[in-house]
Amino acid sequence: MADEELKRLAHADYWDERYSGVGPDQQVHEWFRSFDDLEEFFDRNLFQSLGPEKAPRILHLGSGDSTIPKDLAGKGYTSQICVDFSAAAVERMSKRHADIEGIQWKQMDVRHMDGIPSRSIDVAFDKGTMDAMIHGSLWSPPPDVIQNTRQYLDEVFRVLKPDGVFLYITYRQPHFIRPLLQRGGLDWEVQVENVGGSDSSFGYFGFICKPRKQNE
Repeated sequence: MADEELKRLAHADYWDERYSGVGPDQQVHEWFRSFDDLEEFFDRNLFQSLGPEKAPRILHLGSGDSTIPKDLAGKGYTSQICVDFSAAAVERMSKRHADIEGIQWKQMDVRHMDGIPSRSIDVAFDKGTMDAMIHGSLWSPPPDVIQNTRQYLDEVFRVLKPDGVFLYITYRQPHFIRPLLQRGGLDWEVQVENVGGSDSSFGYFGFICKPRKQNE
């Protein structure tokens, strides 16, 4: 994809056009990894520590038309918030899954989540949303990439509870992503797991980011 096209991914009108161009029951795309692909990752980093009996509040960041919220609801998770800046995506998904208990759909820019209180989220989940903000050289990111990812990660860190976790799935190599996640102002521990590949040549990585305890 050309760099000019990559720049468009950070704008809502691009996604409104994409979602409006398919039928109401069609999926635009399941980015990067499906629920089945990620089930072992979820087991290690969600199911075992924050089972549905604990009713964790889960925030899906740039949820698009992913099936992950529905799949987690099938596991018993009934406190989920799905935010996306595309009005078309939110309208589509709120209608498609209107009968599923415990999922809220909100139109919201993840860089400015004023509607989400600070320290209110147990699990924040991103599968490709931050990637949509990235273009150009990863060795020396353009100013808009630095600004967008900074605003976004500041917001994720703000809404997480002190014992919460940010789970991020990407195809980008960890040595490019770590500098974004581990810059000043983001006081969390960062771990990374390999979450496999697909039929293509891409491999995928799962980052687990947890705010540091204040006494550490």
